[in-house]
Amino acid sequence: MGRAPGAAAQGARRARLTLSGPFALVSYPLMRIADSGALADFADQVEFIAWKSPDQLRAIAIGQTADFIAAPSNVAANLYNRGVPLKLLDISTWGLLWMVSREDGLRTLADYRGKEVVMPFRGDMPDILFQLLAQKQGIKVGTDIKLRYVASPMDAMQLLITRRADHALLAEPAVSMGLQKSHSFPAKVIAPDLFRSVDLQQEWGRVFQRAPRIPQAGIAALKSVHEDAALLARFEQEHAKALLWCKEHPKECGEMAARHVSMLTPEGVADAIAATRATMEVMPARQARADLEFFYQHLLDRQPGLVGGKMPAADFYG
Repeated sequence: MGRAPGAAAQGARRARLTLSGPFALVSYPLMRIADSGALADFADQVEFIAWKSPDQLRAIAIGQTADFIAAPSNVAANLYNRGVPLKLLDISTWGLLWMVSREDGLRTLADYRGKEVVMPFRGDMPDILFQLLAQKQGIKVGTDIKLRYVASPMDAMQLLITRRADHALLAEPAVSMGLQKSHSFPAKVIAPDLFRSVDLQQEWGRVFQRAPRIPQAGIAALKSVHEDAALLARFEQEHAKALLWCKEHPKECGEMAARHVSMLTPEGVADAIAATRATMEVMPARQARADLEFFYQHLLDRQPGLVGGKMPAADFYG
C-alpha cells in the first residue's frame, strides 16, 4: 500500500491498478472488478484494498496510493476543494441510510418525537442529513428528538441488541447485519425484536418534493489515472457491469465481499443489496451534477467543512 501508482502514459499498460473503498455497498463492484479480471488488459495486477476510516481515505487520496477510490460524495468534494487532484467519475449509491428501531410502526422522523436516537459519528454527513430533514419538518433536535452520539455503527447496533438503546440511524450493510444478528443465537436470547424503520431517502424525497434518492457515494479517479481517457472510459463500462452483477447475484456478491472483508457476512451483504437494489445505479458525475449540487448546498448551509467550504468547480465532475 506504500507505493505511489506510476503515472503511465495514456493507454499504456500498468504494472498495477489499486482500487480502494470502505466496507460498504459502494465498494462491492470494485471488488468484482478486481476479482473478475475485467481490467486485465490495462494492468498486470488489479487489487482492491479496504479503507477503514475517513482519515485513512484522506491519507490514501493525499498520498495518491490508489488509482480509484470509492468515497462519500461530500468527502470527494472536500478533498478536491483542498487541492487533492481527483475527478469524481460517478455516483453509484443513492441511498443506504435507515432508522433501526425496537418499536414497530415508526414511518417518518416525526414519529420519533419524544425519543432518543443513537447517532454514530457526530457532525458527519448522516448526522447533518438527519438534522436537516428533521429541521425541515419543524422538529427540534435536542428537544423534540434527543441525539446520543457514539463512536461507530457497531457501537450503535450493540446498544440496540443489548437493550441499552431503542433507536439508531445506520447505513447498509450494518442495518442488515444487525437485524440478522438479533435473530441468531446467542444474541436472540437477549436481543429485542428490531425493525427496519424510516428510509431516509424516502424522507428526502418527501420533504424536498424530489425523487427519493440522495447522491451519497461514488467513485473518484486520482491523479495517476484521471487523464487516461481510454482507461477511464473502460473503467466506467466495467463499473456499471460489476454493479449490475452485484444486484443480480446478491448471494455470490455477499460471499465475495466476505472474502475481502472478514467482518462482513455473506447473508448480511445479500440482504443489504436486496434492501437497496432500487438505489444502486451508476450515473456519470456530470449527469448527476444537479443532484450533487442540491445536496452540497444543503451541507454547505449547515456545515461547510463537510464539502470543503465551497461548491466544487466544473472540472471536479469527471
